[in-house]
Amino acid sequence: MIVNLTNRDVERLLTDPSVDARADTARKIAEDYQDLVFSPEQREMALQIFEIMVKDAEIRVRMALSEHLKECPDIPRDIALSLAQDVDAVAVPFLEFSDALSDADLIEIIRSQGDAKQCAVARRPTVSSKLAESLVEVGSERVVTTLMNNKGATLTEESLQLALDRYAQSEAVSSSVTRRPGLPVHIAERLVNQVTESLQRHLSNRQDLSPDLTSDLILQVRERATLGLIDPRFSIGDAAQLVRSLEENGRLTGSIILRSLCFGDIDFFEAALACLAKVPLTNAQVLVHDATRRGMQALWEKAGMPKSLFPAVAVGMEIVREMGYDGEAHDRERFRRRMLERVLTQCEGTDPSKPRIDPDNLEYLLRKLSDLSGEDTLRRAVN
Repeated sequence: MIVNLTNRDVERLLTDPSVDARADTARKIAEDYQDLVFSPEQREMALQIFEIMVKDAEIRVRMALSEHLKECPDIPRDIALSLAQDVDAVAVPFLEFSDALSDADLIEIIRSQGDAKQCAVARRPTVSSKLAESLVEVGSERVVTTLMNNKGATLTEESLQLALDRYAQSEAVSSSVTRRPGLPVHIAERLVNQVTESLQRHLSNRQDLSPDLTSDLILQVRERATLGLIDPRFSIGDAAQLVRSLEENGRLTGSIILRSLCFGDIDFFEAALACLAKVPLTNAQVLVHDATRRGMQALWEKAGMPKSLFPAVAVGMEIVREMGYDGEAHDRERFRRRMLERVLTQCEGTDPSKPRIDPDNLEYLLRKLSDLSGEDTLRRAVN
């Protein structure tokens, strides 16, 4: 339907006391404006009517205008700002869907308006990194959680980090960050640590668990979850980034390095030893794969790792060479199974040509190698 915008129509809009009439007229004109059915002269007249209606004393009129102009990207900025800065009932739908406002306009609204309007911006189909940064800087827990749950939001590592810093105790924020696809390794590792710290606080209140058992459970869970971040598609650079994050936070332990080898995470194993031994990664890779074992042993000891565990490391690298290990999922499973079998055999010391593994370390190694021991023990403890 095309509305004939005559002077009489304008006069009626200004003088008609009926709220329903004004709201209905606002809806009809906004719909026709959006559908591009007006002539240039009619569009100009429609804009004049909009300028009057955004100042209407009745919220219902302004709500009708907002609802039907939110899909119009070319309305004048002053009209768009009037609607965006109105009461929440008028502004929220407009802020959530309108493309008539620039990021600069939206950032100003974020910094000057309340929670409901900030949440509306956080729900927009697309949220730029600059817009997201502003929301994280000033938004409430609800606003930040809404933003993190928005798959259309572009979030930098710095914004994710700030969200976790500001709401370190918020399960809602951390859970929403966890569900975001393609998390940077540094952020994912931090989330793992937050979860295990929370679990540690819970388990420490259990009277039936000794402090030693609690610490052992937490260590196993943290290390397994951390290595679970490693995707078969990870590059050596991704592994090195995870290693750096662990080292910076004091979590690059000897046990996680041994566990990484036992689980077949060779890139992580190489990067971790290079980090602790303070040698270039390329040098460490050559030493790790030295068939004589001398290079591997020298690197292991320079990294400050226990000499008593080196025979198990030698077993792991021997299996890598035998299998032509490529790190794919099926290879990882075969590697773990082969590693367990070989450790048991060499603990018995029946082959004099192979390095013997000290039986005192067998229980420790089996805990590291078992896929289920840590989770089963933890499940029993928690339940």
